[in-house]
Amino acid sequence: MASPRILVVDDNQELLRLLSQLFEDAGYEVVGAAKGRSGLDLAREKKPQLAVLDILLPDMMGYHLAETLKKELAIPVILLTGVFKGGRHSIDAKAKYGVAEYFEKPFEAAKLLAAVQKLVPGGEKPKPQPDEAFDVELDIDVEEERPADPLLLTGVVRITGENISAELKGQPLMAGVQSPGTSARVRTAPEGHPVHTPGPVAGSARRGELKDNLPSLVTAFYLAQETGELGVQRGKVKKVVYFEHGQPVFALSNLVTDRFGQFLVRVGKINDAQLKLAMSNADASKRRTGDVLVEMGLLKETEQLYYVGQQVKSIIYSLFGWEDGTYTMSFKQMALKERIKLDVHPANLIMRGVKKLYKPERLRRLLAPEDRLIPSLQPAYPLNELELDRWEAELMPAVDGTRTVSELVQMSGRPEPLVTGFLYGLVALTILERRA
Repeated sequence: MASPRILVVDDNQELLRLLSQLFEDAGYEVVGAAKGRSGLDLAREKKPQLAVLDILLPDMMGYHLAETLKKELAIPVILLTGVFKGGRHSIDAKAKYGVAEYFEKPFEAAKLLAAVQKLVPGGEKPKPQPDEAFDVELDIDVEEERPADPLLLTGVVRITGENISAELKGQPLMAGVQSPGTSARVRTAPEGHPVHTPGPVAGSARRGELKDNLPSLVTAFYLAQETGELGVQRGKVKKVVYFEHGQPVFALSNLVTDRFGQFLVRVGKINDAQLKLAMSNADASKRRTGDVLVEMGLLKETEQLYYVGQQVKSIIYSLFGWEDGTYTMSFKQMALKERIKLDVHPANLIMRGVKKLYKPERLRRLLAPEDRLIPSLQPAYPLNELELDRWEAELMPAVDGTRTVSELVQMSGRPEPLVTGFLYGLVALTILERRA
């Protein structure tokens, strides 16, 4: 029996991928489009049983697309919006355009799926496949082939978890770069250990190319309020970010310098000799290196959570420096099992990642001096959720499309990379967009 077919139209490519995977896992066939006209052409060709449409599309309003689909195909339509919010808009959309449901971004993906299933029951779910999902292979440490830059971390870590809700404060940390060969130990794969290579991912995961779309991937989880994993791979290096209800909460890496002990060396908390001794004791007693460091008096118990939180932050932030690689998105519940979780808003995570990890030449490629920016009609995040410096807040009223990026840099009186990083960070958050 053929699976029911759903049309999904949204110009956010990463959100489109995430929703497509969500519906496919529930037994639907999905056809997707980023523009209204192409979505209409697909609908006429594929004859879907239901449509999920963003309201604000690049070439037409979702309202008008919904009206056409209902007239020509007589199918139920669900609208998504990041702009027209409030009960009145929902009532008007249902009365005027006959839409079945109306969801405001961010929305809960589980509730959207439930609404779809109520209107059009799903088909047979995909049969379980051999697990080839993203695996960071934590029993193998690898060294990065490309030199990483030092990373400055703020001295504040907010964490939550079982019986935990705290803001831990310390001095800002500079996570330096260890020279090759100075690591305390690099574990190698035991004989017979399977080696995973990039390829089609089975089960509920979707793969894509990582370019400059990390902010969009984080935002896709946020807009759908999804719990799952974002795995990223470049060569042999693998890192995974865990999300819970749209919030990035934890991360793991198989990069040797990302391990907890090596991270403490990088930030100057312990030295390499102390780490070697601690790891030797940990191996002999089958305990965690962090617990041994506490026993040795090199780390206080009260500091352990703080530095674990900083380690997780450093893994996530480091990904903003990647300009190539592959990624997978999957809906797993791994984050729920973590004892501690970061409490960081994705908007501030993205802004800081762009400002600190995007190099000047990359920023110039992404945002030209002659570009003119205007406030977005459909921002993924409200501006008031961002932690802005005073000069950034003062510059915002001038970003109205009348001035070029170069002119905004001159007006600010700040270095070009600093201002360009701030402005592109707002573009990455879809708070600003280029003026056509």
